[in-house]
Amino acid sequence: LNMSSSVMNMSEHLSCPLGFGHYNAVDICILETVVIVLLTFLIIAGNLTVIFVFHCAPLLHHYTTSYFIQTMAYADLFVGVSCLVPTLSLLHYSTGVQESLTCQVFGYIISVLKSVSMACLACISVDRYLAITKPLSYNQLVTPCRLRICIVLIWIYSCLIFLPSFFGWGKPGYHGDIFEWCATSWLTNAYFTGFIVCLLYAPAAFVICFTYFHIFKICRQHTKEINDRRARFPSHEVDAAGETGHSPDRRYAMVLFRITSVFYVLWLPYILYFLLESSRVLENPALSFLTTWLAISNSFCNCVIYSLSNSV
Repeated sequence: LNMSSSVMNMSEHLSCPLGFGHYNAVDICILETVVIVLLTFLIIAGNLTVIFVFHCAPLLHHYTTSYFIQTMAYADLFVGVSCLVPTLSLLHYSTGVQESLTCQVFGYIISVLKSVSMACLACISVDRYLAITKPLSYNQLVTPCRLRICIVLIWIYSCLIFLPSFFGWGKPGYHGDIFEWCATSWLTNAYFTGFIVCLLYAPAAFVICFTYFHIFKICRQHTKEINDRRARFPSHEVDAAGETGHSPDRRYAMVLFRITSVFYVLWLPYILYFLLESSRVLENPALSFLTTWLAISNSFCNCVIYSLSNSV
């Protein structure tokens, strides 16, 4: 690809902030290119696999959470497809569109897609909470029609919450900072960042912490009760009740909890840096790049967690 000569010619169009000096900057731009190209490939391949598995395994559709997991897979797939924009730009292919518009649209789309993933994780935790706390009325509360309406509302809400960034009120994230205009001319706004945190990040995190805390608390209580009954009345009936009780729900909740935990572990550095930079406390282009693409890598990590946590 003759990447070295291509990278040297892109200094007027792209932001390669990690290097010090001309040759170091070229080396770092090549490293950035490799990272982004690799992540783009892994995200697209991984999520196509997840979508293919759901398409070929109808039994998976019996789980209500499959609606949200498939929505996350499609959102993450679109993240990978969107990453083709900086990938082609770093490989010196012209998009034919004004740079400011390209990075604004790219940043907005990535932010919306990750908002969908975050909201889906919160909805999954609520779904599992209802399944364990209200097992008898769960099927009446959670219906396919209501699930579809919920998913539509997630997409609408995610599209609306980042829309003010197009009208000059702040910056939705650092996803477009691979472009020089995004890095130097499009500044963050503390009020807009606080707006996003209060209406998206904080509510989703609170819902997830609340629901999983009570899920594991209830599962622990049920396990203790079953063990007490086994100790007092060792019979096949109690053993059967223990095997068909809440242990499958607990295992299923653990898989989803791992997915949620990894999501926030990868996104927490990004959110913290976003807050610090918006408040003008810290400004470091290297941290911006690393935290951004660490967060985007979550779109591939979900696929790995599915396969490692649940062979079915």
